[in-house]
Amino acid sequence: MAARLHTGDTVVVITGKDKGKKGKIARILREDNRVVVEGVNLVHRHTRPTPRNPNGGIIEREQPIHASNVMLVDPSTGKPTRVHFKTDDKGNKIRVAKSGEEIAAPKREKK
Repeated sequence: MAARLHTGDTVVVITGKDKGKKGKIARILREDNRVVVEGVNLVHRHTRPTPRNPNGGIIEREQPIHASNVMLVDPSTGKPTRVHFKTDDKGNKIRVAKSGEEIAAPKREKK
């Protein structure tokens, strides 16, 4: 089954405490149907000093949110859009926004 969301896609949160915020997908947890979006669903984590983090303290980090609570941003209008799929001449599936604009897969960053 083709994926509606990919790592690196720009999405907007459509429900919850961060409704209306835009961000890039940092990670996808397929087995839990959740995504981690940069700058969204931030929580404070109190950590004690460890050899890796000698100071300890309060760390702010993103937590996953359910994939149904985000919508892909249409590349032509910049607004949230639904995604459907069509096949090209070679038989590859392509993501298409409801406006008809093709949504290219984001470029993978090398680690």
